[in-house]
Amino acid sequence: MDEFVVHKFGGSCLREGSDIDRIAEVIQNIPGRPLVVVSALWGMTDRLFRAAREPQYAGRLVNDLKSQHLLFAPGLDTGEFSKLFKKVISGISNELVNLSSGEYSLRSENLILAAGERLSALAVAHRLRSIGLDANPIGAEDIGLKLKGKGRASEIDISASSERLEREKLIGIPILTGWFGEGEDGDIAILSRGGSDHSAAAFANLMNASKLILWKDVDGIKRLNPRWGIDTPAIDYLGYGQASELALHGTPVIHPATVSPLIEPGIPLEIRNINNPTTDAPTVIGPDFDLESIVAIGCQPGVSVITQEGPLNSDLLSRIESLGVEPWLIESTRDGMKLIVPTHDLQDYENLIHGKIEYRTGIISIIGNTGSKIIEHELVSKNEYGARYIIDTDDLSGAILELYPIFSRMRMLRQWGGIVDICPDASPIISKTSIKGLYFNCGWGTGGFKATPGSGDLFAHTIANDEPHKLNAAFNINRFVSGDLVDEHGAAAVAH
Repeated sequence: MDEFVVHKFGGSCLREGSDIDRIAEVIQNIPGRPLVVVSALWGMTDRLFRAAREPQYAGRLVNDLKSQHLLFAPGLDTGEFSKLFKKVISGISNELVNLSSGEYSLRSENLILAAGERLSALAVAHRLRSIGLDANPIGAEDIGLKLKGKGRASEIDISASSERLEREKLIGIPILTGWFGEGEDGDIAILSRGGSDHSAAAFANLMNASKLILWKDVDGIKRLNPRWGIDTPAIDYLGYGQASELALHGTPVIHPATVSPLIEPGIPLEIRNINNPTTDAPTVIGPDFDLESIVAIGCQPGVSVITQEGPLNSDLLSRIESLGVEPWLIESTRDGMKLIVPTHDLQDYENLIHGKIEYRTGIISIIGNTGSKIIEHELVSKNEYGARYIIDTDDLSGAILELYPIFSRMRMLRQWGGIVDICPDASPIISKTSIKGLYFNCGWGTGGFKATPGSGDLFAHTIANDEPHKLNAAFNINRFVSGDLVDEHGAAAVAH
């Protein structure tokens, strides 16, 4: 029997139903027995997060989820997997009721969040079956995948999973859920965001796969994160440790824990573009080797340095690990301890550590050999893969240019800065209000100059009739209460 090739498809590869047809094409054209790991559909996890945290405002969420998945996989509600589909949908509804009528429950929240992956696996399997492929949806925890942690987990327990995994259930083309599994307490546990990559790597390890392919909508891992406005080529090859270091600081392409299950068996990891599947993998990750120069730079803005008197004890370390949020540095001496963490994760640590907090501009990770180059910034740590520096400057681009002077030749064609009134869904408000005679037309943070003439007509119609036109009915102010947002991409912070 052919060796397994693990294919992982994230939400960026599941934006519309035709994407599943593309998935079918790539898994059939690459040699090896396919094992597929899927994330939730594009934007789905963000919706479920909002619903779980504010269940009383979920509104039509359950019906919307049902409709969206049926658009991806028509006939799912009447086909072979209809009972499972209806069970997952009703499970979401039940857990939302539980959350809205009582105290917050991490278990209920996890069940709601995991439903996104379950529905995705069902939709993908159904559609693949409709074109003649023997696809079978499987929940990761249903076959014995164990995670380290309770509720929230930092990584998958490979040893425990290897003993418990029911491999005989992986028949045909398995369509496995990523991101979650069974925690140490027997209840469902969830990895950090993006953890489906780690799930795929764990399955590659457990099934002794010949390789793991992460399908993305980008051409490999870039030398510098494109969000800095500098386009750099993809890195042809990275070692396991080098890739992990870069994932921690600056690349959104892979999850930091992705490569760890691949190291011991030496399983190669390929980053491929789902929109350009015929070419060789732009980036391959495998065994480490000594680098003669800098190959990439990662940069993360927003750093918090926490210091506290007294050494780090095992109990506190265990509680930090249970957060499922990995700090950039843990340093402990007889006199005190220091943690360096992303500022956006600070609230997770504040209940555990009551020390002094310093806010710093950012942290830069240099992947490769810096040689004798002296960098005039605070060194955080250094290992065989690179070095980390805290940057205390408002000019992060300048700090990057210090490391890569060649980028100084780049000319900025347009630059803009300011404050915009963008709504959470990157769409405007054209709406009447509960106050008689008060109407809103605001929130034009994206593309407003193009739609202004039409919005004027719609706004006039709304005022004249005290009711919205059908074209602007969805842009009402109450959508922020019901959760029926217009444009899901606002949840991904790419609105402008």
